[in-house]
Amino acid sequence: MDKRAVVALGPVDAAAAQPVRAVVDSRAAGQPLPWRAARLLHAPHRLAFFAGAMLMALSALWWAGALLARQMALPVAWAVPPGAAHGLAMALAFMPLFMLGFLFTAGPRWLGQPEQPARALLAPVAMMCAGWAVAMPGFHWRAGWAAAGLATVTLGWLLALARFTRLVHTSRVPDRMHARRIVAAAGLGGAAMVAATLGLARDEPGLVRAAAYGALWAFVAPVFAIVAHRMIPFFTASVLPAVTAWRPSWLLDVMLATLWLTAGVEVAQALWWPLPAVVHGLAAAVQAPAALLLLWLALRWGLVQSLRIRLLAMLHGGFLWLGVAIALAAASHLRAALYGEGAALGLAPLHALTMGYLGATLFAMATRVVAGHSGRPLVADNVAWALYWGLQLAVLLRLVAALGPQLPAGVLAAAVLAWAVACTGWAARYGRWLGRPRADGRPG
Repeated sequence: MDKRAVVALGPVDAAAAQPVRAVVDSRAAGQPLPWRAARLLHAPHRLAFFAGAMLMALSALWWAGALLARQMALPVAWAVPPGAAHGLAMALAFMPLFMLGFLFTAGPRWLGQPEQPARALLAPVAMMCAGWAVAMPGFHWRAGWAAAGLATVTLGWLLALARFTRLVHTSRVPDRMHARRIVAAAGLGGAAMVAATLGLARDEPGLVRAAAYGALWAFVAPVFAIVAHRMIPFFTASVLPAVTAWRPSWLLDVMLATLWLTAGVEVAQALWWPLPAVVHGLAAAVQAPAALLLLWLALRWGLVQSLRIRLLAMLHGGFLWLGVAIALAAASHLRAALYGEGAALGLAPLHALTMGYLGATLFAMATRVVAGHSGRPLVADNVAWALYWGLQLAVLLRLVAALGPQLPAGVLAAAVLAWAVACTGWAARYGRWLGRPRADGRPG
């Protein structure tokens, strides 16, 4: 293994930088590495990532089943409009759990704080999982159940956010810019959860859809952008000296302003459709230059150079989708301004953001964290690489289905199945690692 590949993806611990020690596994030692639930409490990322992986796989299989049933003309009961239910699950089921795992692993290091015990997240994670166990059946049978479930999810999220906010507030590290902005975005996420809960309780589908759009564009995507601004330049410059770690604060300001403006437009669209042409035109005027900046930034940060190292390429490939998503959003709003709402690009920008940017970035970051913190080499092996490209196939098929609604329904079905296979495959593989001892014998 190329030692530079380890350095490029950031220091995890001393053992992670020593490939010989990192590959000590059950076969080399001649001893099994049994999976045990108790090991999920050995580190915050183990607990939160495992919960997130299970919900990711469950939500992917649930939605695949719902769409396939519809295409086969099988009856499926819905107490909440399917699109709204799908939006909430994709935005708020598994993404916040993965965020908690990352924030309580990397966050203390950013802030100069002590490592956080996994038990500190046990109550919030349990509440969020229990909430979704109630909310998802409620989507089909009782909207009130869904509201009660999401209220539980919201409380769990706010408990965890309060703990992370205290870490930020009590930190004495001079540079807390990224952590503070994550707190701000996470607060908007909590507000979106509250709004979605009220929408479900009052049977207001428009409010539910607005909350889902707000959660994606104002909460999830900004948190990912903040982490990208901090981590991608550092990871890349560590292994590729020709690429400097360029990340001025104004760049993050532009990224967040674009995402938050888009969130405002999408929320308004969900609540007051159709919007005046002038609103679409203004949105396009902001998004078009921002998209060009983001696409250029992907190259500036080393997209082409990263292709030599799979795990780094996965991260850069995910970020590229952010520029594509904003470009598609700009084109959609421009077409709506010029030719009417019917000329917009439908769900293409949304899926470029969710499946492309968020999905690919999640696979890249979570794969790195799980591998490094399980004492394994920081590389994307053939299995990880195949899962990543399976996800990319799902994104491309979904965009084709969105941009070509006249195409056979099989294109959408193929996209959903590819997404489900990639998500369940990742959860099955890395979920096993999360409940096993470190391969190098170290604690954690």
